[in-house]
Amino acid sequence: MTYTETPIPGVLILEPQIFSDERGYFFETFREDEFFEKTGVHFVQENQSWSKYGILRGMHFQREPHAQAKLVRVLSGIVLDVVIDIRKNSPTYGRHIAVELSAENKKQLFVPTGCAHGFLVLSREGADFFYKCSAYYHKESEGGIRFDDPALGIDWRLPREEIIVAERDLAWPPLSSRTT
Repeated sequence: MTYTETPIPGVLILEPQIFSDERGYFFETFREDEFFEKTGVHFVQENQSWSKYGILRGMHFQREPHAQAKLVRVLSGIVLDVVIDIRKNSPTYGRHIAVELSAENKKQLFVPTGCAHGFLVLSREGADFFYKCSAYYHKESEGGIRFDDPALGIDWRLPREEIIVAERDLAWPPLSSRTT
C-alpha cells in the first residue's frame, strides 16, 4: 500500500498494489499493523451506504470525546470525496481537499479526527461507499458544516440543480459560525 500525504496534515490517500492476471485481480484493502504505524488509529465500526447519482452526504463530523477518524473507499461507482480541516489550531483550518474515489482507481482516503467529511456521487449508476470508523456513532456528538458554504469554495463538479441534499445536511451552519 502506498500512503500519500495531502496538503491537509493527517489526511492521506492510500493506493493498493494490485496483482492482475487472466483470472482477474487481487489486492489488500487494509492491513492493521501497517495502518496503525502510519496513523496511530484503530477502527471499531464499519459502515456501507449506497447512493444515487447526485446525492451529497455531508459535511459531517463528531465532536470529542466521540470524534471519528475514517478510512473511506468506493466499492462501485465514482464519488467526489471532500475533507474540510476544522481543527481550530491547524495551519490548514478551513481548507479542504477533494479526491475522486472509484471502484476503478481503488483509492482510499484517510480522514483524521477534527475534519468534516462528505461525498457526492458522480456516477450515473450510483455508488457503494464503504468506511471504517475509529469511534462508534454517537448522535449527541454529531455536527456538520454547510456543503455549499461560499467561504469554502468547494467545486462539487455538478451543477447545483443536480445535487440532492438531505434536509438535515441543508441545515448545517457555515464554518464561520462553528463554535465547537
